[in-house]
Amino acid sequence: MEAAQILDQLTTILSSDQINTNPDDLYVASADRYKKYAVAKKVLDVPAPIAIVYPATAREVATLLSFCNENGINVIPRAGMTATEGGLENWKETTLVIDTLKLDKIIRIDPYNSQATVQAGVPLQNLEDELRKIGFTTGHSPQSKPVAKLGGLVATRSIGQFSTLYGGIEDMVVGLECVFPDGHISRIKNVSRRAGGPDIRHVVIGNEGALCYITEVTVKIFRYYPENNAYFGYLIKDVASGIEILREVMVAGYRPSVARVYSEEDAAQHFEDFYDGKCVLLFMAEGPKGMVEAIREGINEAVARFKDNILETVDPKHIENWFNHLNWSQKQIDDEYAEMREHGSHAGYTTEISADWETIPVIYDAVIRRVRTEFDRADELTMLGGHSSHSYINGTNMYFVYNYTINCTPEDELLEYHHPIQKIIVEETLAHGGSMCHHHGIGKYRSEWTEAEHGSAFYMLEKLKQAFDPNGIMNHGTIYPADEIRKYIYREEIDG
Repeated sequence: MEAAQILDQLTTILSSDQINTNPDDLYVASADRYKKYAVAKKVLDVPAPIAIVYPATAREVATLLSFCNENGINVIPRAGMTATEGGLENWKETTLVIDTLKLDKIIRIDPYNSQATVQAGVPLQNLEDELRKIGFTTGHSPQSKPVAKLGGLVATRSIGQFSTLYGGIEDMVVGLECVFPDGHISRIKNVSRRAGGPDIRHVVIGNEGALCYITEVTVKIFRYYPENNAYFGYLIKDVASGIEILREVMVAGYRPSVARVYSEEDAAQHFEDFYDGKCVLLFMAEGPKGMVEAIREGINEAVARFKDNILETVDPKHIENWFNHLNWSQKQIDDEYAEMREHGSHAGYTTEISADWETIPVIYDAVIRRVRTEFDRADELTMLGGHSSHSYINGTNMYFVYNYTINCTPEDELLEYHHPIQKIIVEETLAHGGSMCHHHGIGKYRSEWTEAEHGSAFYMLEKLKQAFDPNGIMNHGTIYPADEIRKYIYREEIDG
């Protein structure tokens, strides 16, 4: 179908205020924060969608998806717009962005059963604000919390800063509602646990809009005890030393809400007032008073056991102040775009991975060494480091964080800098048996490694796509490899 025909048909499904064809909005809708510099410099090389549409009910989503499925129209589901791996980028000429803007109702807050049900477009901060009024919290606090929405958080298998205590979004989701490309609406009921076959929530959680569209979510909620918060900070010898202490705390069974280790380079941009050129280890504990005191004791025991790794204890007020200013507001995001437009610089990139305790320090050292010695523009790096921020009994994650002076055209920035660095990170992680994507998802720009990530289990992932999206209309190129990656990252000519 031609664009005019598609727009004409949309008016039979939605009202005029649910269809957006503003050119500026369509330009922004053609990519996400992976291409933030190109967006800011107005040099995006991908097609704009035909329209952004705003359904208000699951039935309207179903009608839209059926229409797109029958007519071969690519669909990009969108919520809070904080994606960082190209999951919102458009690689098809004929595309609709289906946004959750009008799916914005908090349906029920149920403190007795410790759960809340919301539509997919509810901002996480809005739900959190309502819960705080009655002494509860979601426990979910990604850095994007001020702007992120529940549907996007579930679709990308998000994680929050307090994950060591509360878990990732997959641990919080009780039930949900979603719509498949053929228009079928599925509801997964809200129960504490069941053994009714495979856990079908996980077909939806983390699907990144490549299989279905999430319209409603029920999540656990937790009692909130801000009066018991405790903070701990230390300067330490090196990253490996900090990871050793993190492991000691976790395997002993303690669950601080936050447990992190920062390299010297990464610490410099977070803790300039106290890091003194050293690596930083920090913890936060929250919950009932007795639990916090037990965690405090466990942290003190671990620090005492590895006291040779500790160089100095940090005033807890420094850690508390840092936490209170950690999240990114929309203003900060807008300010970064203004900086890119006016001064040709940005706040850098991250690539996050995970592995077991033994392997994470090995991957970290191998990546830093390879980037320093193999990356052609290593002398243009202004920062290269990392931090571990999400730990488990059997391992942890590593955020590689890097920035550089941009000495090329805006069109070439990713090709010259970000992608070569990310490629080294992914290669080393997979070579050592880790996961190339801890919580940002695969998106489009790690999809070339999806099969290597899953190995023989990729068979299962392929079958899901074949079963639920046989016509391939859901978020083309996300998770599942597509030829266009050669065009948009490697600048190769492709057929068609």
